Parts: sequence; structure tokens; C-alpha cells
Amino acid sequence: MSHTVDEIVFPSHFAWGASTAAYQIEGAWNADGKGSSIWDTFCHAKGKIFEDQNGDVACDSYHLWEEDLKCIQQLGLSHYRLSFSWSRLLPDGTTQHVNPKGVAYYNKVIDSLLANNITPMVTLYHNDLPQALQDIGGWKSLEIADVFDSYAKFCFETFGDRVKLWLTLNEPYVCAKLGHEDGIFAPGLKEPGVSVYLTGHNMLRAHAKAWHSYHTHFRQAQKGLVSLTLNSDWAEPLDPNSPEDVAATERYMAFILGWFANPIFLTGDYPEIMRSRIDAFSKETGYSEGPRLPKFSPDDPAVLGTADFFALNYFTSRKVKAPASSPRKLSFKNDQGAEEVLDPSWPICGVSWLAVVPDGLRKLLKYIKDTYKSPTVYITENGFSQMGPVEMEDMKRCVYYRDTLHEISKAMREDGVDVRGYFVWSLMDNFEWVDGFGVRFGLFHVDFSRPELTRTMYRSGREYAAIISNHRSRHKPTQTGR
Repeated sequence: MSHTVDEIVFPSHFAWGASTAAYQIEGAWNADGKGSSIWDTFCHAKGKIFEDQNGDVACDSYHLWEEDLKCIQQLGLSHYRLSFSWSRLLPDGTTQHVNPKGVAYYNKVIDSLLANNITPMVTLYHNDLPQALQDIGGWKSLEIADVFDSYAKFCFETFGDRVKLWLTLNEPYVCAKLGHEDGIFAPGLKEPGVSVYLTGHNMLRAHAKAWHSYHTHFRQAQKGLVSLTLNSDWAEPLDPNSPEDVAATERYMAFILGWFANPIFLTGDYPEIMRSRIDAFSKETGYSEGPRLPKFSPDDPAVLGTADFFALNYFTSRKVKAPASSPRKLSFKNDQGAEEVLDPSWPICGVSWLAVVPDGLRKLLKYIKDTYKSPTVYITENGFSQMGPVEMEDMKRCVYYRDTLHEISKAMREDGVDVRGYFVWSLMDNFEWVDGFGVRFGLFHVDFSRPELTRTMYRSGREYAAIISNHRSRHKPTQTGR
């Protein structure tokens, strides 16, 4: 059942946003002193990406920012989430070499957003590690946490007088698993069952150091908030009456969300089920090079409490069952011991993994509230993709956004979840990582066949703009005061 725009009611302070990421939209991959990132390297190696496409030009937002700003204004967004390209600001990843043209670009973006009453939310790291840092170990290196902290402090010093919503890392789960276990994301490492946990651990260490730096040195003057973005599916047991499926579902959620959320929001350490499974599996397989899931060091700043809000990316849901057998070899999947199943009643949009399950988001929001002590939540990415012939009158996406916002509204009203904002993925069609330009999530269509890269609003963009406009008209201040 689809819902009308009028049914969707949110509090006056609610943040209406859309999200993008530097590598996916900026292009200008080697312009004006920018250094290479791991995604530049990964895409330039053939056979990794759909049709060997790359983000060298993408939406060319580096040169066409004014066009992006017009899109943001047409939607009536109150917030815009972007990421900084680390290697555009610091070409070798360190503060020894600052690129003034990179600084000027992000100053222009931030200042023009603020001049139009749009609040920027900035992600410091959205998958694009400087290649110079990868060359000395990347996220597997112990030193990376301090290097990231220096980068974060540089950004807080340079932009923090105007940016009040910060995200240190986007989806550490994806960076660790797809980049260092499966090898299908940059840097393309396939080191099953080992590097995935090491990189995840170093990302948490990096995040915690940056959060403490902000808290100690910048918060009092700048009065901003700092978190990191966690992605999660919602998962339910395939057979709710099967204790094995129920246990597998708990493991699934622990390994996808608890891995990062438990240390930050709950205990300061990884979920017990992760530790016990991984250690037991190491023993069974004869792995003897120390714990695969690292331990937090008392010499590092505490990770517990290092998030001022819960930033969530949600796209889909899964049914989960216990695997029939577990091969005796090291891998994240074998540690997790959970098999994902798509419910045949769920429609698929675009990419094969993306089942359309709006009510999964409501259930996940309630789970986060109940598990992680009722945090303030921003939904920092949520979207619906299309492939093949482009539908400008993208009705299915319109229905999806209405249904999703209705579920968020119910989570707030009926379940008491403190949701502060919603960011669509994405402002416009862009370079969708390994899917290249073959998958489109935008509220604006981008014509990648033309050098002008013309942006044209989809019907879903008009619909989202109408929802925002309707929200604003409901909350207009009266003559007698607010």
C-alpha cells in the first residue's frame, strides 16, 4: 500500500537531505594537485569495474559544483551530505603537503551551501584512501590511525568553523570486507578471515582518535557533532521456530552491525559472539598467529562513547538460516555462520542484491533503539536503484520513498525512535563503485553520454521536493511567534 505525501509528518527540526561521495561524483581525478586514491588505482586496472568504467570524470562535480547546488536548491534540501577527497586535500595523505586548490574547492562548496541555508554534513573518509598511504600498508597498518587523526584535525581546523556535522568514516564494514576479504572493492585484497578484522579494528582506532581530538580541542569553540556511518541490513530468521536460524540471525546482526556499534555504543569491545566464534574457528583450523579479532589496547583512546549520534545507511533486508555445513577454512563468512536468503515476495530494484523492504528499516530502527540505548539517529543513506533503460517517470522509486518515510514516521511515533534526519542516496546518478554507471540511484538523472553531463530531475526528485515543501508549509512560523 502506497502512502500520500500528506500522511508523512515529521517534526519541524527534521533534516531533509541527500548524500554523495567524492570519488563517485567529483571527477578531476588528477587535476589541480590532487593525489591518487586507491579507487583511481583500482579502476585503472582492467577487469574490475562494469565495462571498465572509472570515476576519472564521473559527474565532474569538481568543475560543475554550481550545477549540483542548483539541484540541491530545486529539491529544497535543508542538509547536504558530501565527502572530502582525502587525496585532494592532502595528496600524499599527510599534513606535510596541503593542496591549496583542494582546500579552496571545499571552502567554495561549504560557503555556498551555507549562503543558501543548507547545512553541510561532511564525511572525512568515503572509501578513497590516498594511494600513498596504501603503499605503506593502508588500513592494515597500525600507524594509519594516527595519520587519519592528523587528517581529521586538519579538517576540523580548516572547515570546522562552518561544518557542525561530521562523519569520520563511511561504512567501515564495506571497506574492510569488500576491500580486504572479498577483493571486489579497492584496494582489492583477498586475504580471507584475517585482514578484514585488522582493517576494521584500525578504522575503529582511527575514528576514536579523531573523535577524541575533536572533543578535546575543537568541540567547545565549534560546537559540532561527530560520528561515523554504519551500514546494516535488517535480518530475520528464515524459520522463526528454528533455534538454529534464530541463532544464525543473531550472529548475522552481530557481524554486520554489532562489529562496529557494540564497541562504540555499548561495551567498548566487540560482540562476545564474534570473539568466541572467531577464536574457536582459529583453534579448529590450526591458525596460530595470534587473535584474528584484535584486542583494544589501553594505550589507545577509548572507543566507547565516541559517537554523538547514530548514523545509519540502510538499503535492504534478509532472511537468515543456519548453513547446512561449515567448510573448515578461514573466512569472515565461516566465522559468521549465517546464510542469507531473499524472500521471494520482496521485489528487487536494479541490482540483484537490493530487495525492496521499507518496513525492514522501521524494524532496524527499533532494534538500534532497544540495543544501543536509544541514540539519536540520522539515516545517512537510503535509496532505490534502476538499471537498463532509464525511467524518468520512476514511479516505483516514488512509491518506495513514500513507503520508507511512512515507516520512519511510524518508528518515531509508535516505537519512540529519535530520528533526526533522512538523506536519500543519492543526489544524482553517479559512479556506483563496481557497477560503474550501469546502476542509477539519483534524484537527478545525469546524461553521461554528453560532455555537459546534464542533470535532469526524475519524477522521484519532484516527489521528494514536494514532501519537503509540504513539511515546510506545515511548520511555517505563525505571526504570533514560533
